[in-house]
Amino acid sequence: MAGKHARARFFRTPTGLAAAGAVAVVLVGAGAAGMAGLGTEPVASTSLPAPVDATTPGAPAGSATAAPGPTPEATTAAPSRAPDRASRASSRPSPSSTRTSTKKPAAKRTATTPAARVVQSGSCGASYYDQGQVTANGEAFDPNAMTAAHKTLPFDTRVRVTNPDNGRSVLVRINDRGPFVAGRCIDLSRAAFAAIASLDLGAVDVRYEVLD
Repeated sequence: MAGKHARARFFRTPTGLAAAGAVAVVLVGAGAAGMAGLGTEPVASTSLPAPVDATTPGAPAGSATAAPGPTPEATTAAPSRAPDRASRASSRPSPSSTRTSTKKPAAKRTATTPAARVVQSGSCGASYYDQGQVTANGEAFDPNAMTAAHKTLPFDTRVRVTNPDNGRSVLVRINDRGPFVAGRCIDLSRAAFAAIASLDLGAVDVRYEVLD
């Protein structure tokens, strides 16, 4: 306790206060000097790397940084497009090689058959028949064929028979003999008669033309 009172009395005296002030001034001066020394001494361990300018050379300050361009090695290594186009163009077939010479088909020449010449004509009655085994020239009778029977005309003679009532005509070939009925000069097969008239009529007046 005696020590506490002694220290208290020391700071209360004018001499103690002056000494304490001097000590404080010395401490403050030392602290300022230390701070000044710290400010001027370079700190090597905490120094940061200098910023790298990423802008392209010659760009004005403050402009946006652009992505780094390709290196010269990459630029020279990139293939040129012109040779590629040239190679592809050279690989294409020539237009002239793809064209095939197409010859126009020659015009078909149709043989002009001379018009049949009428050597005999007339009018008479015509009938039909649909039964028979063999015709007069030895053929098998076919009621569906365009044939006819005549009394005197040579076999295979062509005769055009026309029905004047309706204008229908049929061309028949003579391969049989008949008819043996008065007033009738030609006997047609069933199919030939049906081409110019109804089978229900049985017989009609016709005009015939013997062709050469």
